[in-house]
Amino acid sequence: MDENQEALELQFDQLQAALAADDMKQFRELFLELHIFEQGQFYQSLTDEQRRQMYAYLSPKEIADMFDVIEEDNIHMTDYLSEMRPGYAADMLAEMYTDNAVDLLNTLDKKQTAKYLSIMPHESAREIRELLHYEDDTAGAIMTTEYVSIVANQTVRSAMYVLKNEATAAETIYYIYVVDQANHLVGVISLRDLIINDDDVMIADILSERVISVHVGDDQEDVAQTFRDYDFLALPVTDYDEHLLGIVTVDDIIDVIDDEAASDYSGLAGVNVEEVSENPMRSAMSRLPWLITLLFLGMATASLISHYEELVSEASILAVFISLITGTAGNAGTQSLAVAVRRLAMTEDKERSFLGTVMGEILTGLITGAITGLTIFAIVSIWKGNPTLGFVIGIAMMFAITVANLAGSLIPMLMDKLGFDPAVASGPFITTLSDLTSVLIYFNIASLFMQQFIGT
Repeated sequence: MDENQEALELQFDQLQAALAADDMKQFRELFLELHIFEQGQFYQSLTDEQRRQMYAYLSPKEIADMFDVIEEDNIHMTDYLSEMRPGYAADMLAEMYTDNAVDLLNTLDKKQTAKYLSIMPHESAREIRELLHYEDDTAGAIMTTEYVSIVANQTVRSAMYVLKNEATAAETIYYIYVVDQANHLVGVISLRDLIINDDDVMIADILSERVISVHVGDDQEDVAQTFRDYDFLALPVTDYDEHLLGIVTVDDIIDVIDDEAASDYSGLAGVNVEEVSENPMRSAMSRLPWLITLLFLGMATASLISHYEELVSEASILAVFISLITGTAGNAGTQSLAVAVRRLAMTEDKERSFLGTVMGEILTGLITGAITGLTIFAIVSIWKGNPTLGFVIGIAMMFAITVANLAGSLIPMLMDKLGFDPAVASGPFITTLSDLTSVLIYFNIASLFMQQFIGT
């Protein structure tokens, strides 16, 4: 354990002791010395009673600062709110950054949300209601209305005056957006520009008119892509008439990236990795739906093998290589699926034509299949001393990999076209589907060379 961690644990112990001794002054001094992330860690380690004691020691604003850094998808967030007096909770929500308060309220049912909105300050409730109306996973849903804007026909001196007055309420002040009298976004200026220019310089003379912005209805993944492309700390959000509505900040985009990565991984694994439970029964219940679904698809593969039972009984050597072919094809399909999902997440790759993608995946499958097929042909020919058997295994492997590769790419593409999350085409599903197609390919090719296996 490093020194910083030891010091933090010592401070946590001192805070616990201050709570136990009901020493509010000592507790406040120690607690407010912590970074707000560390405050959140300490808060989440407490019991219900200890947290209620904290609410008596700290103002709604001090709790709000801490809640701004606690993940809104924390499963205990609704419990934390319910522990507070309704008026205290409403004041705390009003003091949070608007986008974070909206995220937190979205975890509650409509009755609870309405209750808090009805008792919080009118202006805060109005701003929160505006953001609650935007669709999930859009720029509007993740933006904040706490930003600084100025007009072009003012000086640097007056702009700095506006900035100083509004900075405490703004989520970020690194970019200051310039609007006209109708609140249309017309430019942007950085904090650095304000600092290095003379007080009497007009904003119109130093603003940048080329502003990269996103529309309020843009998908959050596209917004994240824009952040990645331009390395911004914040992006303005406009309506379709270019009125400035809010900004998206980089901390929200980090959350989006985490959420999208978890969603993609959940799809690829066939289980919701965001709902982690230590309860074995709950864990089992979350995994069973996909497993049962895939069980029925697996039964189709078993039925297909049963259909070729006579072929296997006459050439039993064929049974040895079933798992080899299905397993390799499944691996190829999963690789292709992962690449396809990643490609669809990248805006520039979405422009690639459907036919071009299909041809590319067929060619990739044929190349990987041919090399893998030649390898297994050589191994089986030497191992079993039967080049014909090696040829059948090799050619079946090549076509099975090609088909699996194509399925792993096409299925997520089709799902994306239909408006579904392409990651839902999970790895287990592609693997099981590949098993089915691989068995069909393998036994059909083997049946053409039946006479070569009799007595093998």
